[in-house]
Order: sequence, then C-alpha cells, then structure tokens
Amino acid sequence: MREPASATKGFTHFVVTQKVRESATISSFVLRPVRDDSHLTFRPGQFIVVRIPLAGGAQVLRTYSLSGNPDDPSQLRISVKHERAPVHLPDVPAGVGSSFLHESLDVGGQLEIAGPSGEFVLDESSERPVVLFSGGVGLTPMVSMLHRLATGSARPVYFIHACEDGAVHALRQEVLALAAARPNIRVHFCYRTPNRDDLELGHHHSSGLISRENLQALLPLDDYDVYLCGPRPFMQANWRLLRGLGIDKARIRYEFFGPATILDEDEPTPAPAPTQPDAQPVADTQMSVRFDPSGRSVPWDQGCHSLLELAEQAGLSPSFSCRAGLCNTCLTPLVSGSVEYIEAPLIEPEPGQVLLCCTRPTSSVVLALGDLQ
Repeated sequence: MREPASATKGFTHFVVTQKVRESATISSFVLRPVRDDSHLTFRPGQFIVVRIPLAGGAQVLRTYSLSGNPDDPSQLRISVKHERAPVHLPDVPAGVGSSFLHESLDVGGQLEIAGPSGEFVLDESSERPVVLFSGGVGLTPMVSMLHRLATGSARPVYFIHACEDGAVHALRQEVLALAAARPNIRVHFCYRTPNRDDLELGHHHSSGLISRENLQALLPLDDYDVYLCGPRPFMQANWRLLRGLGIDKARIRYEFFGPATILDEDEPTPAPAPTQPDAQPVADTQMSVRFDPSGRSVPWDQGCHSLLELAEQAGLSPSFSCRAGLCNTCLTPLVSGSVEYIEAPLIEPEPGQVLLCCTRPTSSVVLALGDLQ
C-alpha cells in the first residue's frame, strides 16, 4: 500500500556542507541550497534525484532516500552506500553514482538535485503502532521516519534493522538517541555475522537472520503499520514472515528497487506463454504490447497503471528505480506504436524512447527490452 506524494520538477544546485563517514560502506552528505532563501520540505521516507556528471560531459540520474530530520528546513541529508566492484565478478563495475559521491565529492562541492519525491512516506494520520523494518542501506528512509515519530508522535515504534555486522552498521548511535527521546520506542539490531567487537561490546541484539521467533518476541499481537526497505533477498524473506504473522498486505508499505511482484507469494501470476515473433498483430481495438527480442506479446490490460506494470505482470523484469518518471532507469526504445504519459517526466525522452513507469499505450506497441527472461 502506498500513499501518493507529489514530485518537485526541475533541478536545483545544492552545496555539500558536511561529508560524514557513517560506516565502512556508507557516508552521509549534508546538502544546503546554493540560494539561501530556499525553504526545504519533504515527507519522511521520500527521495531525491541527483544528476551525476560523467567523463566527457555526459550525465546519469540516481535516486537516494533522504535520511535526515524532516523538521529541519535548512538542509537535506542522504546516506549512500559505496557500491564497489564485486571481487568475485570482475566484469561487474562499481556503482557510478556512489563512486562519484564517495571518491570525487567533498565539502564545498555542488550537486544538481530534483525532488523531494516518492510515495513511500510515513502515514502520519494513522494511530497504529509502527514497525520500521530495514536491511542494509534500506535503513536510510527509516531514520528519517524515526526522527518524526520520536518528536511528533506518541505511537509505539519498533525499529528493526538487519545488516552484516557492526562495521557496516550506519547511523547506529543516531537511532539509539532518537529511541531514548521518548518512551515506547523499541530498537532491535540483528547482525548476520557479528565480529569480535560486536560480541564483546553488545552492539547487536540477535545474530543470523531475522526469524519468525524474533518477530513474535518483538511484536505484541496488534494491527501494525509496517514500513519495509532493503535488498531483494531481505525483502522477499521478511515480506513472507510478516504475512505469515497475519499482517495484512494493506498495512505493509515498502520501498523496493526491483519487480514488486516478487514480494507477493500468495497469489502468483503465471507468465503467459511466449508467442512467435511473427504472430499476427492484434487489432488496435484490443491493443497489444510486444517485448522484443523475445517476441512475447500480451494484450494491454486497462487495469495496469503503466507499461512497466504490464511488463512485470507478464513475468519480465525491466530495470527501474523511482517509478515516477524521474530517474530514466526504465528508458526503453519504442520500436513502433505510440504512447501517452500519465505524468510529465522530469526530462523528456528523445524521440523513439519511452519511460515505462509513466506511460500507457495509445496503439499497439513494440518495445525493445533487450534479453530479459
């Protein structure tokens, strides 16, 4: 379940006023607008889009969740994991955006930023107890939510965070300080492989993976609002755990940079059988969408929000990030046909390109998704 939240279109220059190493892998960047009269507002859980410069004058867009205090209108903060090249996968490069921020951006440097935006936001109208449940760098929007809950609410809060060990655990002391700000905020840290310092100093509360028994011990029987954010295996495993504890889907909000359909194991949707590439086209009275090079063709489903959602429903996994027309991650060649934009994208694609996340077909279309399975 997600609540809509509007995006602020257009880029603004920000300057880095602080760069703080939060862990072995994560650093925070505190950002202030270059124009002093700018007033910053965002909802806890939202993200910004950052324009990353590349060699030769090219640029890419990346999205980063805001991790700071939403009640401080003077600055924004992002906490970014440095995605280094995997040692065991020599052909996989390091993350372009995170490498630039960690290696090339220092205090005094500037970034072009759009937003804040995003639908993964704290529901402040609810009076239910809150579970903020994160894995790895997925804790960043949760910390922002915790700031608001610690100072502007009396609701019970359960902050549950899982990561590898204390060396990579970011913002630990900040979370503990916020939890101590008022009664009824409980914190639980789970380290998959705690190191010796963790064991000696008691930095964590459990080890291994979060289990059903962990959650049953932590969460009294109640009707919770759950916020879930983390890497794909974490999301899949803990979505199932939460559903197994009887928490309704409508009470689980999530931020997930992957096909959202893989979370819901209760009602799997079988992928339709591929058709031959030379199959007869469907008349426009029943518009079809064909995904090349596989030749898989499916009827347009008017119940789908966008072409991205249709592709996921068909069992494909196109790349995406923001789902709001901001980051260009889902930019896809349009081989034939026409589309309309549900919402105006941040940057208008070149002719022959479409953003899957915010378009719907106005005729039968052929899209070049690449070799997706």
